[in-house]
Amino acid sequence: MSYRLFEGKDHASIYQKYRITPPEELKNIILQYLDTKKGQPHVLAVDLGCGTGQNSRLLAPNFQEVVGIDISECQLEEARAVPGYSNITYRKGTAEELQFPDGSVDLLTAASAAHWFDQSRFLAEVKQILMPYTSSPVGVADGKLEELYRAIPFPDKERIESILVNCPISVMNLVGFIQSWSMFQAYHKKDPQTAENLLLSTQKRFLEVMGVTSPDTELEWQMEYFCVLASKPR
Repeated sequence: MSYRLFEGKDHASIYQKYRITPPEELKNIILQYLDTKKGQPHVLAVDLGCGTGQNSRLLAPNFQEVVGIDISECQLEEARAVPGYSNITYRKGTAEELQFPDGSVDLLTAASAAHWFDQSRFLAEVKQILMPYTSSPVGVADGKLEELYRAIPFPDKERIESILVNCPISVMNLVGFIQSWSMFQAYHKKDPQTAENLLLSTQKRFLEVMGVTSPDTELEWQMEYFCVLASKPR
């Protein structure tokens, strides 16, 4: 069953403000894989667990149409409020019940979302709606989605690990990113004041260690990305 941890309006606002967009390097790896397996044109990409649309917007220049799907209407409202992406539509739904014709989807993505899916139901949907010889990159989670990788029924699949990207980020935004985590939001729901104090003490500790006073001070943060790629055979 799907998990429902990102649906509140306040959490959606935090997610939009602080959640980090996947890097161009990762997108280019996925597009190169898609070019090799399927070729042009790239018509329809479906971004599952799209949240406030960071990954959907990253894909938009490379596809005729992008559909972002999320279970949270609050997250989708934040995504729709971002102007300038006329080829993106956002729908409320789940990864286990995808309303697309069989063989119609060029690319399925799930950035920091696939670990929440019911794997067997999700993969059954994937098998129906993907075009033959297309790819299914799926997102980021602790354990690097090893269980999902093993469960994918397609013989042509691969893992790409340790894509390291240096990302300058302010202390304030780093703390905001922590605030967007589902685990923090669950903690905040249980004990709001203690959770807020934790954020403040975390920011204070960063500033002390860096020897600065302004939370706008930037630090160099190394992000590690990975993805699972698979193509549906004919």
